[in-house]
Amino acid sequence: MQNSVVFWLRQHLFSSVAQSVLTLLLLTVLALVGSTLLRWGVLDAVGFNGTAEQCRAAAGACWAVIGEKYRPILFGLYPYDEQWRAALAVLVWFVTVGLSLSPMCWHSRLLWPLWIISLAVMSVLMSGGVFGLPAVSSADWGGLPLTLLLFSGTVIIGMPVSVVLALGRRSPLPFLRGLSVVFIEGLRGVPLITILFVAVNVFPLFLPAGMEVNKLLRVIIGIALFFACYQAEVIRGGLQAVPRGQYEAAAVLNLGYWHTTTKIVLPQALRICLPAVTNHIIAAMKNSSFVIIIGLFDVLTATTAVMQDPVWRRYYIETYVFIAGLYLLFGFSLSRYAVWVEGRIDERRNPEGVS
Repeated sequence: MQNSVVFWLRQHLFSSVAQSVLTLLLLTVLALVGSTLLRWGVLDAVGFNGTAEQCRAAAGACWAVIGEKYRPILFGLYPYDEQWRAALAVLVWFVTVGLSLSPMCWHSRLLWPLWIISLAVMSVLMSGGVFGLPAVSSADWGGLPLTLLLFSGTVIIGMPVSVVLALGRRSPLPFLRGLSVVFIEGLRGVPLITILFVAVNVFPLFLPAGMEVNKLLRVIIGIALFFACYQAEVIRGGLQAVPRGQYEAAAVLNLGYWHTTTKIVLPQALRICLPAVTNHIIAAMKNSSFVIIIGLFDVLTATTAVMQDPVWRRYYIETYVFIAGLYLLFGFSLSRYAVWVEGRIDERRNPEGVS
């Protein structure tokens, strides 16, 4: 074991004089930065149970601001006495996602009922008005539940639409291909803020008198369509990368267009573009912060609003570190899961590891 570690160090960090010098230089920088962060964030810091007076006297970080403000940060404007419902809705979301990512649930006959039931449960918890739960307007939703809801709606609606747009742009039918091109280029050519503004302020003008569509639903659909246009181009790249021989083999087997696409071409295309697809999905989580332009408070916007408290305003770094940690945990977990999925697919395609 020791010899293997020494061999790895020599091979990757000290294989030459220049690499050895660079390694030592980077280790020195990391040691200096790490010791400073350790002193600020741990040794000289005030813990989560501290007070504002202790923070003012301390030389390090004030994590007490998280202990004091975590509820408005995580739940935004949601009524304080009802925040247990929002917390339960978040728990339902995580359980649903965990089950969805498990291979035993990788079937539409399981996934669709799972998400329909989960979204219904989360909607009842967040909205109330039934089972003795006080009604809470969607305008008062905020924080982490709103972020997760926007993200889920974006991916659930956007992914199927992106596949349809990608296939439409490669369609041999001129009308369908042209319609897909206009839709993709039209939405990609404007900022997301513009789409949100249209969804909230312009779209209602075209509805019949007395008809109203929930503001949050309009926002989710707008973000999902914006996401779908970018994702469609990624999937189209994957479709173009599938070898022509796959189409010819399907034609020899006398398979129709839909069987060829859904059973042969599309699975290979999604495997090819999986890293880029994952990248856009991670970006969709962070795009939820744009909803501040139309008066909704996701977890990042809620944090900014909370830090207007003059007692805790000076400790904004700690709160943004906390939020950055949440986003980092999500992004890293999703990227590692995507790597695992790639490995699983490759293993099933080549079980004996033949190159």
